[in-house]
Amino acid sequence: MIFLTVGTQLGFPRLVEAMDAWAATTSEEVIAQVGSGRVNCANLAPRGMLPPAEFADIFRRARVVVAHAGIGTILAAKRFRRPLIIVPRMAGLGEHRNDHQAATARALEKGTAVRVCWEVAELPALLAETAPEALPEGPGASHAALIEGLKGFIAAAPLRR
Repeated sequence: MIFLTVGTQLGFPRLVEAMDAWAATTSEEVIAQVGSGRVNCANLAPRGMLPPAEFADIFRRARVVVAHAGIGTILAAKRFRRPLIIVPRMAGLGEHRNDHQAATARALEKGTAVRVCWEVAELPALLAETAPEALPEGPGASHAALIEGLKGFIAAAPLRR
């Protein structure tokens, strides 16, 4: 089962329509949480909002999660150790007020298990991968580097009395 989630604040028609087109080509179930935006889907059963317990249950069962590049969804993928494909919303397409999701995607596409889909035409190939890598458990290398940096900063800071 594929879980499509686009967050709770904005619709994401470009991604929903691409997943709807892909759903027409497969027998794999696609559950879609599409937020408050209006969608036109023939092959998905879109849901506006899922209650938290149902959201977590679907997230845990998904073979792959396809989502916008929202931090909450990325953290959920890490929490539930589910493979994640993110499609950043683009300000130039009127999908968000700035390109912070593109910045998030660029930061994650190197050195993490998150797959970034810059063009929705790439989705079928990414979804066809049989065993996308799940996000690892626990803090990553950047977390350890941050902790070591903070320890060094504190150790080097002069004491104030």
